[in-house]
Parts: sequence; C-alpha cells; structure tokens
Amino acid sequence: MQNTTASSIIFLLTGVPGLEAFHTWISIPFCFLYATALSGNSLILFTIVTQPSLHEPMYYFLSMLSTTDLGLSISTLVTMLGIFWFNAREISFNACLSQMFFIKLFTVMESSVLLTMAYDRYVAISNPLRYATILTDSRIAQIGVAIVIRGTVMLTPMVALLKRLTFCSSHVLHHSYCFHPDVMKLSCTDTRINNVVGLTAMISTVGVDSVLILLSYVLIIKTVLSIASPEERKKAFSTCISHIGAVAIFYIPLISLSFVHRFGKRAPPYVYTMIANTYLLIPPVMNPIIYSVKTKQIRKAVIKVLQSKEI
Repeated sequence: MQNTTASSIIFLLTGVPGLEAFHTWISIPFCFLYATALSGNSLILFTIVTQPSLHEPMYYFLSMLSTTDLGLSISTLVTMLGIFWFNAREISFNACLSQMFFIKLFTVMESSVLLTMAYDRYVAISNPLRYATILTDSRIAQIGVAIVIRGTVMLTPMVALLKRLTFCSSHVLHHSYCFHPDVMKLSCTDTRINNVVGLTAMISTVGVDSVLILLSYVLIIKTVLSIASPEERKKAFSTCISHIGAVAIFYIPLISLSFVHRFGKRAPPYVYTMIANTYLLIPPVMNPIIYSVKTKQIRKAVIKVLQSKEI
C-alpha cells in the first residue's frame, strides 16, 4: 500500500462498469439529454430576459432555476462525454475538487431556488394584493445573491477538508464525475470529520429546504381550501403544478441515489452509475419541458421567440 498526498494524485473516472465496449452507443442518449438540457434552459432564460411580459417574480425565479440547471449540466459534460468518446478517464485532484464543488454548489442552489419558488407561490395565493410589493426586483436580486453565498459558505469547508487526506494505491472512482463520498472511500486517512461536515452541509441546505417546501405546501393547501369558489380553488392550485413537478424530479432521483448507496449493496455496478447520472441530468432536461407545457405564459413567449427567429 503506497500512500499518496492529495496534491499529486490522479484519479481515474469510470464510465458504465461492465459495458465499456458499448460506451460509444451509450453516449448517444447522453448527448441527446445534454443537448436538450442546454438548449431548453438557454431558450427559457433567453425568453424571460427578452420578453417584458415575463418580467415578474415567478419568472425571475424560473430564470434562476434555468441558470442552475445550465451550471449543473456543464459541470459534468466534459468528463462524462470524454469517457464515452475518448476513454479520457484521468482527472487531477484539484480538477476533481473543482468539479465536485460546482456539482454540489449547483445542487444546493437548485434546492434553494425551489424553496424560494414555493415561497413565491405561497405569497401569490395567500396575499395576491401585496404580491408585487413583497417580492420587489431588489428583494429578488438579494435572494439570488443570498442563494449563491449560502451554497458557497456551506460547501467550501466540505471540499477544502479533502485536501488534508492521503490516498492509498487505488485511485479508481466509481462515477463519471467526482462524487464526494466516492473520493473519501479511497482515503487512508480518518474521514470522520469529512463525513460529519459533509452530512451537516447537506442536511442544513437540501434537507432543511425540503422540510420548508413541504411546510409551504401545507400552508398553500390550507389557503386554497379556504377559498369559497371551487373554480378559484382550481385556478389557484393549478399555478403550483409546474413547481410540484420540478420539486419531484429534483428530490426523487436524489433520494433514490442515497438509498442505492446505502442499501443496494448487491445491485450490479452499472445501476449505481445510471442512477447517479440520471440524478444530475433529469432535472435540467425536464424542468424546461414541464414549465413550457404547464405554464401558458412561458409556452406563448417561447413560441413567440421561436417564430421571431424564423422570420
């Protein structure tokens, strides 16, 4: 067993274990997913920026969601397609740390944006007359800055603590990107501090956000049920459908990945990889589709932008 300091280490990323001969074919659906995620979120972002009718709090928050989805997609694009196309598995320790930080940062930011969107829906339904005065442009900008600062402050110690570790002879990671628990498993050093800091960071961000989103919907349902008119109740709740879909496609793959890592010890290796890749790609792919299909104003604005480009 040869110990290696963190700064000099080269990790080896893994594609789909056992299916290396089919990596070129496997890359086709992943290319399609990346193209969909990048083009869909870019279109949503461009539409919101260029259409004055969408300069409202709800759509500002949607633009934040599209930005985080773009960041999450780009964070894994190079390493994942590099493995499938060129078998480029090597990644330096510092590059691995950078990728890990941005994946975690955009994940935490997406969770925070989903929470602010839940708050936005609660204010819009429970206090519609004061909606514009509560969620002003300056306050939305402050929320955006706070989301970035929160993620950076919570995640920097988790990633920085990996620099104190030394690593044994095996440098093979089990994903096509740098995953925090994956890196810690290769260390010869005691990783209890890293585990505690990492768990604390995720509980205090994604964990707390999920509880607050649930609480927001309890309050939203309570408010909706107090509305006398069935038609108004239906209209109020319909404004939340897109957000509920976005929350589901973010948290379900995340929870599934956690369960597989803890309880799926007998699952084939490719199961871990496919779920891990799905967890990062499905939200960026599906969010633009959900909001374009379920939100009438977004759908009309997107069609208007596409038609103007054709002209």
